[in-house]
Parts: sequence; structure tokens; C-alpha cells
Amino acid sequence: MLEKTGRSALLADDQAPLTIRRVDAIPVALPLKSVMKMSAETVTAAQNLLVRVEASDGTVGWGEAASAPAMTGDTQGGLVAAVRDLLAPMLVGKDAREWRSLRPVLHRALLGNGGAHSALETAILDLVGRATGKRLIDLVARPRRNAVKPMWLLGNKTAEDDVAEAHAKQAAGFDFFKLKIGVKPLAKEIAIAYAVREALPDTPLCADANCGLTLAAARAYAEKTCKAGLMFVEQPLAYDDVEGLRKLARGTKVPIGVDEGIHSFADIVTSAKAGAGGVSLKLIKLGGITAAVEAGKLCQRLGLSVNIAAKIAESSISSAAALHLACAVPKVDWGVSLTHFYLAEDIVRRPLALKDGMVALPEGPGLGVEVDEAAVERFRVH
Repeated sequence: MLEKTGRSALLADDQAPLTIRRVDAIPVALPLKSVMKMSAETVTAAQNLLVRVEASDGTVGWGEAASAPAMTGDTQGGLVAAVRDLLAPMLVGKDAREWRSLRPVLHRALLGNGGAHSALETAILDLVGRATGKRLIDLVARPRRNAVKPMWLLGNKTAEDDVAEAHAKQAAGFDFFKLKIGVKPLAKEIAIAYAVREALPDTPLCADANCGLTLAAARAYAEKTCKAGLMFVEQPLAYDDVEGLRKLARGTKVPIGVDEGIHSFADIVTSAKAGAGGVSLKLIKLGGITAAVEAGKLCQRLGLSVNIAAKIAESSISSAAALHLACAVPKVDWGVSLTHFYLAEDIVRRPLALKDGMVALPEGPGLGVEVDEAAVERFRVH
């Protein structure tokens, strides 16, 4: 469709139906550069879902979602089945340009399943953007920024290894770091916080426990790392421990962030009332960028800080979607996690790059990244 030239041709394209003729749910296993150990899981390869939506004119859009059993309840098999068996048949023959009216129909047909809904919505928006020459962000929101400063996750066995990695990544352009906690003895994790702070005296630093601490341990960590100047401690307690969050937030100076506990607008409101300082917004938790943009606006009204993150680890497809989100919400004062950086191999021809400490919003249509279908086939799970 974009082979036509001139403004009149583009307007004609905007008015013509963009009929969906095929939707594919593709399971892939993407290799990580190194093993990622968290409190509830150890990730050696990213078990993700790719969604490929093809229009009758041959235009293709892509979306992605990570399996996240401990965060969303989504397994890779469940993601594939949700799209392949239920959502895809509802879309074939429909006009992708009508995605705003299609979205509530899909959500009524399948409760929850945020990853499946997110991957599918991203693929449809990528398709529409490519067909019309528009960036994905311009289809859903007003751009508020054109680049973001990504953070890097530190989770090595020793303080020396974390410091060495932090120095190497800072030299590569990263200047915002998150400590993975809740996996080692508490005293060791406190010592690591001070070792990294000493090595990076002026760099933003935070910590993430992924629900791995008790209330007593969370209090001790927050109190004993006070002089390390952590920006926030993310999800120290169980995802549903609202009373624990209230007690912790009331008794500590460091702001407490909520990640695994955020799956809806109601969760954001509940967390704010309990005293959280901010939340982490993920596309797979909220069911796509449409909801996530509105969640960002809600956080602004509630005075909550915001972190935008992809799950460990997703390709440049999901990182591009997270980047569009991060450039659309009112603020991202708690940083942005783009997780394609942790992959040994990506599945796009030109992965999103870090330049001068920033990752720029792609200027191309849709997501702005070109998927390498040969790479997709290489990593497909059969």
C-alpha cells in the first residue's frame, strides 16, 4: 500500500480497509548472554510468544510477550493457545484499522491473559502503522519525549563482579543501575549495595526483590542501605501483601515500588493508598499499550513515580513497544528497562541501540524495527 505516492494516495490508504487474513502465534526460545537468577525463577533462555498478523495486501505486524508464570501466570503454552485457539479466529476477516473497537471485544472473550492481549494489540498497531506510515506512538498517544535513558540490572554472585559489570556498562553508556536482591543472604546484599554505591557515587541506583523478602528483611534492607541512597526498593514483599506494604512504606525513608502487584488500574490505586512511592508498568501485566498509557496518566494524577519495563528478556520487538510506551506516558522518573540488551541474539535486523546514554524512539512506521523472519524460524520452539 505504501508503494503509492503523494498525499492523496496516503489518504486513500487511510480510508481503505486493512483486512486481517492471518494471525500466527509463534513460540520462541531466545538465548540470554548470561543466566538471570531472581527470587522465583532462574532464566537461561527467554520463552516468549511472537504474534505475526498479516493483512490481505501482505503488510505484516509483529508483537511479543514473555512467559511470566511468577508475575502474570502466563506460560508459553498458555500464551500460544490463547492467541491461536481463541483470539486469532476472532480477528481473521476484520479490519485492523478498527482496533479500538476490536480491543474490548477481545478482552470480553478472554479474561486476564495480559501477555496474549498485549502481544496481539502490539502486532495490530504495528500492522496499522506500517500500512499508514505512522509510528505506533502516534496511533495511541501524544509523544512526550523522543528518547529514554535505560537502566541495567546487576545480579552477580559477588560485589566485585557487580562493580566490575557496572563499570563496564557505564563505559558502554548505561548510567542507571538496578540491584537484584532477595536471592542472597541479607547481609551480603546490603554490602553489595554499598560496594556499588562507592564505585558509582553519582549514578542512580535502585533495588528489586521480586517478592523475595519478608517484612522484617525488607525493613532491615531499607534501613541498613539508607546511606547508599537508593532511589527506590521494588516489590520487596509478596505481590498481594497490601498490609505489609502499608507497614513498610510507613516505617521506611526509601520509597517502595510495586511491580508484581500491578495488574490493573485498581491495583495502582490500592498501592498508592498503601503508601507506595511508585509502580512499574509492564505491557504484559496491563494487557497492552492502550491500557498502559492510561495507567501512566493515572500514576501522574496519584503522584506516583513510574518505571517502564519489559520482562527479562524480550527482543527488540517488545523493547520497541516499551520504548513507545515510555515516550508516551507523562513521566518515567524511575527509569526504563529495555531487556533486549540481555539477549545473546536478537530477532530484528537492527536491534535498538544505546547512543550517548540514550535509546531513541525509532522513526520508522509501526514499531520501527524490522523483524528477521529467518531468525524467528531459527529460535522457534517446535
